Amino acid sequence: MEKIRLGRTNLLVTRPAFGALPIQRLSVEEAGRILSRAVDAGVNYIDTARSYTDSEEKIGAALFSRRSSLVISTKTQGKTGEKILEDLETSLRNLRTDYVDILQLHNANHVPLPGDGSGSYEALLRARESGKIRFIGITNHSIDSAVKAARTGLYDTLQFPFSLLAAGRELELPGLCKELDLGFIAMKALGGGLINDIPAAVAFIHKHENVVPIWGIQKMEELEEFLALASSPPLWDRSMEKRAEERRRELGASFCRGCGYCLPCPTEIDIPLVARILILLKRAPASFTLNPAARAKLKTALECIGCGACKSRCPYGLDTPELVRINAEGYAAYLRTL
Repeated sequence: MEKIRLGRTNLLVTRPAFGALPIQRLSVEEAGRILSRAVDAGVNYIDTARSYTDSEEKIGAALFSRRSSLVISTKTQGKTGEKILEDLETSLRNLRTDYVDILQLHNANHVPLPGDGSGSYEALLRARESGKIRFIGITNHSIDSAVKAARTGLYDTLQFPFSLLAAGRELELPGLCKELDLGFIAMKALGGGLINDIPAAVAFIHKHENVVPIWGIQKMEELEEFLALASSPPLWDRSMEKRAEERRRELGASFCRGCGYCLPCPTEIDIPLVARILILLKRAPASFTLNPAARAKLKTALECIGCGACKSRCPYGLDTPELVRINAEGYAAYLRTL
């Protein structure tokens, strides 16, 4: 299986890498079965986060005896040095290890710098000096913050949404990271679930020689598909470009990526679901989009008070209240046709 150098870390990591957010939805046994199959097949990079409920614990239970052959990254949403170190200790216990290869600041709303008063970066340095982490990373959904973090020279890796839906300055990130010798980790390489052409998604990533995708996997058949594509990566050619162009046209310029940073909603609207429901109707199983729980979420969405809190938090600058309204009304109209 192909391994590439993750920037200045000099870690050699596999493409594909295993994104462990979805395994929080699985039983311990099923998560362990999928994780073990991935590692047996040669996958050596596992990415998780403190906020992914019991994901770290499932990784620890399944893979603690194979730790030495793995590269493991996790994330902390801690905003102070004290909280970052507290989260790290919890992660180490859950993962059953005495170090993580990369500790990433999880979608920091600013780029922590030494001496900024938060103590965040100083805590990361202490963790590295103590041997509890090897490298320092940051994740973000804001292109401005991502570029700023990259140019500080303080971070070893950058994790950012990157897929065949990328546009504008987002497309410049692989080149910038290569220039700065910064490890570039692609989250949401399937566009937050909006891309169902997996061969095209893989081909797009593989044409960027320094990009490591973390594919979120929650089913064995999903894993097997990525493993098969890893053994013979499809080429990014004109036919692939046309498939990507069709997907971009279908979605338009304003679409919700499902990152969830608009939450919480004061009226408890599931904004990432509702704002994409019309797209999901075209490709998600009816058991998901038409079940009683989805219909209940629609009822809540129609009660949006228009406070604008979600709009102010959207890293993509979307008019989320308008997206919620359009999708909720469209979904209601669709239900009336059934």
